[in-house]
Amino acid sequence: MIKVFIDGQAGTTGLRIRSRLEKRDDIELLVIDEDKRKNNDEIKKFINESDITFLCLPDSAAVEAVSLLDKRNKTTKIIDASTAHRTNPDWAYGFPELSEAFRKKIQSNQLIANPGCYASGFNAIVKPLVSNQVISAGYPLTCFAVSGYSGAGNKAILQYEDCERNAELDSPRQYALTQNHKHLKEMLAVSGISRVPVFSPMICDYKCGMVVSIPLFSDMLNKKYSLTDVREILAAHYNGKDFVKVRPVGYTENMIGANNFDGRDDMELEVNGNDDRMVITCRFDNLGKGASGAAIQCMNLSLGIDEKKSLVLGE
Repeated sequence: MIKVFIDGQAGTTGLRIRSRLEKRDDIELLVIDEDKRKNNDEIKKFINESDITFLCLPDSAAVEAVSLLDKRNKTTKIIDASTAHRTNPDWAYGFPELSEAFRKKIQSNQLIANPGCYASGFNAIVKPLVSNQVISAGYPLTCFAVSGYSGAGNKAILQYEDCERNAELDSPRQYALTQNHKHLKEMLAVSGISRVPVFSPMICDYKCGMVVSIPLFSDMLNKKYSLTDVREILAAHYNGKDFVKVRPVGYTENMIGANNFDGRDDMELEVNGNDDRMVITCRFDNLGKGASGAAIQCMNLSLGIDEKKSLVLGE
């Protein structure tokens, strides 16, 4: 029986991880008493007794929790859902489809950093483009993204689901106006780009789902590529990857909805536009492949079992 401890299981990511794992017959969930959930001695005991510990905590608390891992303990694997360790080279980055090296490190490393939701969509598009020399590392990228309000945490969920909420919450709201969103460091480090992109995220009045969009000018690519060319490069990169699907050109005729992947743990890429200007989109659930689904996939891989186990994938 695999012993799993979730530190921070009351948050959105922790709750989704727990709900997935409760249905499994190979998992024993270690549950800390409510009155001891901030007691470091108790947390240390649970971490070191577990086979897998998920950290669903603020950055500073995640760093503190990692320090509680006994230095002699070489078996407990830590999967951190915070931002704290995503660009730390000592940690595996939890997006196995980006390259075989990423996958092998997840399988072998004791410490695994779970990707951020926006960064997952951005890196899913941009890293293959850089790796295959479709764009240069210095291409002036712009990223526009929309997300359901669950990505902002429990406080935002309460605000959005309050029947007496502010009318402004009825509309999409753009944020990170200073261009200092916390995912930018991760997007830069993982994708292989050298120039920080312009990033404009929006939070919207629906609970789960996300679309991340990258526009490209064909005459600024490293050579002339058609829509089909770019699509085929992405499709080849993700060939055989169950969690990332690359759709044919023209797959969506008119509109791409941001909430269609609610409850799913995979993602979908599309290339649309024309041969002068194209937009590549990545659609997924911000709490699925953007958070808890990715964490469980990493757990499965690190334990050497079917990476799809207890996860929800579409056709």
